[in-house]
Amino acid sequence: MKVAVVAEFYPRRDDPVLGVWAHRQALAARDAGAEVRVLVLHRLIPPRASFAAGPGGVGSALARLVREPRKQTRDGLDISYVPYVSPPRSSSYATWGAWAAPALGLALRRLGRSFAYELIHAHNAVPAGDAVRRARLDVPLLVSVHGGDVLYTAADPPTGSTAGAAAVARGLGAARLVLANSQGIAELARTHGAGETRVVHLGADLLDAPRPSRREGPPTLVTVGHLVARKRHADVLRALAVLGQRYPTLRYSIIGEGPERVALEGLTARLGVAERVEFHGQLSPSEAIGQARQCTLFVMPSTEEAFGVAYIEAMAGGLPAIGCRGEPGPEEIAAAGDGFMLVPPGDIERLTQRIDELLSDTHRLREASQRARATVAAHFTWERCGQQTLAAYEHALR
Repeated sequence: MKVAVVAEFYPRRDDPVLGVWAHRQALAARDAGAEVRVLVLHRLIPPRASFAAGPGGVGSALARLVREPRKQTRDGLDISYVPYVSPPRSSSYATWGAWAAPALGLALRRLGRSFAYELIHAHNAVPAGDAVRRARLDVPLLVSVHGGDVLYTAADPPTGSTAGAAAVARGLGAARLVLANSQGIAELARTHGAGETRVVHLGADLLDAPRPSRREGPPTLVTVGHLVARKRHADVLRALAVLGQRYPTLRYSIIGEGPERVALEGLTARLGVAERVEFHGQLSPSEAIGQARQCTLFVMPSTEEAFGVAYIEAMAGGLPAIGCRGEPGPEEIAAAGDGFMLVPPGDIERLTQRIDELLSDTHRLREASQRARATVAAHFTWERCGQQTLAAYEHALR
């Protein structure tokens, strides 16, 4: 079976974290038996943050985009970066499929001459799915929804415009099958235009052997994620401050980068915990996982969490995890097995209690560590993801 994968978010030379989940699922499908080629929608407009940095920042960001090699091989996978331009995201994201479609259509037809793909797998209805639809190719389309389409793009903005919802509905409606990363997201996809849906969870790599219940050195909390408000790093900082008297050596490692960093650094100073918090910045995926697995407990009480690969990556290394109740992904991970605990959104008191319950009981922490790894082994490996993805491809072609 030959499959062309189309994605907006995909790793780049200067950003190996971007869309790494799409790359890992492509690898998993290949390892399960599919032949895969990847086309990346490569927008040649620097991000808004670079404009705030002045002409030098814009120029540097644009140079990196232009210099990105159009043909690459990652982990044995052939990848083509398809350049296009479009207006700013804030005012026109729903139209990006139209802007990308001409270049993507040309690239897909060119690819078809040397690689006779039978199916196109687009990650997200907008812009990838919509761009494939507009390219008018006589090839079945499968669309994966990772949350953004149905949680943000399809939500009407304050102006009352329905362009986002309409674009998502067109992209999902064009798909023969829609894959969702959790049951909650599958249900939302159906309300926004999807026909047949199927849940395929993303995966994680298991450690060869379970880790000890505590690492050498002081107990350490860790969060791996973009520094944005919805990840609620601030809640963990406040819990750290409360737990300081009971656990004077307790530390907090923050792995990731984003617009909230300055505010979070200021909060550490105001709470008096700056000496016990380490900002690692953005690390490569392997470095981030390795650093996190040296810690004691993974804590990320984030909201609007469609799935949460960071949770299962930590749990795969025997790290118990804490997430937020009421979110599609965390609820599904918690229902699959043990080693993952949920707290109400914004409830710092309950978050503090959960952390204290694990840190104060070595036996409980050890059991939670073993059960976390077992949950991933049973339900959330990349091998399982690859098999389920391949089965979805076969189903879409029938």
